[in-house]
Amino acid sequence: MILSDRSIREEIEKDRIRIEPLDPRCIQPSSVDLHLYSEFLVFRNSRRPFIDVRTPQDDLTELVRVPEGEAFILHPGEFVLGSTREIVEIPDDLVGRLDGKSSLGRCGLMIHSTAGYVDPGFRGRLTLELSNVANLPIALYPGMRIAQISFSRMTTPAERPYGDPAIGSKYQGQMGPRASELHREFCTGEGQGER
Repeated sequence: MILSDRSIREEIEKDRIRIEPLDPRCIQPSSVDLHLYSEFLVFRNSRRPFIDVRTPQDDLTELVRVPEGEAFILHPGEFVLGSTREIVEIPDDLVGRLDGKSSLGRCGLMIHSTAGYVDPGFRGRLTLELSNVANLPIALYPGMRIAQISFSRMTTPAERPYGDPAIGSKYQGQMGPRASELHREFCTGEGQGER
């Protein structure tokens, strides 16, 4: 069941859902609006002939910080990693769902390709997989409303929430956009043989 605005407020008041900073005006009927952070990871395609998911990708991206009041220009067909300004923490019996804002979708902006699911126990800034599918560049301004998160209650609390050492959570506590950590699964053998 998806939490209503009243239930979201109750969970925030009980300090079970944490969103910092939180503007109470951003609580919508069944979600909370989140804002764009000022850091982006831009892919530099001249550094490698292809992306090898078995190796670290730190040298494949470059961190770009956008000064307040200035825009980050996302060109057609371009893909960059961004994140939310807000730090979000979810209890072990709720799941978050991150979605784009309708008004931005109508401009051709996609905020995630697969990372819309937020596990119970997650804490940190949420990664945005930003893509421009329009024919014109899109100006993105740090601090603008970029996404919305909704919450669903699970049947029982997770036995091993995100961040539990037993499950090898790669992005717990992230404070900005981070390159893929998929290579770690190949080092431990976790990701081999999966479909």
